[in-house]
Amino acid sequence: MDLIARISQQFTDSAQTKLQAVELLAAPIAEAIQTMVQCLMNNGKVMACGNGGSAADSQHFAAELLNRFEKERPGLAAMALTTDTSTLTSIANDYDFVQVFSKQVRALGQPGDVLLAISTSGNSPNVIEAVAAAHDRDLRVVALTGKTGGKMAGLLREGDVQLCVPADRTARIQEVHLLVLHCLCDGIDCMLLGVD
Repeated sequence: MDLIARISQQFTDSAQTKLQAVELLAAPIAEAIQTMVQCLMNNGKVMACGNGGSAADSQHFAAELLNRFEKERPGLAAMALTTDTSTLTSIANDYDFVQVFSKQVRALGQPGDVLLAISTSGNSPNVIEAVAAAHDRDLRVVALTGKTGGKMAGLLREGDVQLCVPADRTARIQEVHLLVLHCLCDGIDCMLLGVD
């Protein structure tokens, strides 16, 4: 096995996936930025959820908004629904793991807020339930998915935004997800603070 060649191929595949995705994703990313800025300007908040690597992405995104991305600015209202172990385990224990995000959305979400729902397949049951709860509470949804968008794609309503990475490999989808999150952070800061 030639590890150097294998590593080089990973870099090449990642770069090609990102370049192929930009044509499909640039306009919806801009729409998602505008959706989130409108929410934040109206004293709303952005909530994010996902499982595994997508949970980490949720936390990363919330931290970039709440603290700062690349420019100094006041904190923006954002929270990851993946971080409170007491809440997550009590809901999973008393009800069902499929409700760990939806119960939080129903309790904390206000009309005009935004839910960033992350699932590489678009089929995560607890993220799908969070989308349904968001709609029940009049939140807009930004769905960050891959492959075909899965079941989440069919649940989106007018005013929601689908960011579906055109790839099948989970690693490649997650790599583009991270870039999309950084694009969202950069765009939000540029709209709020102006462009340097």
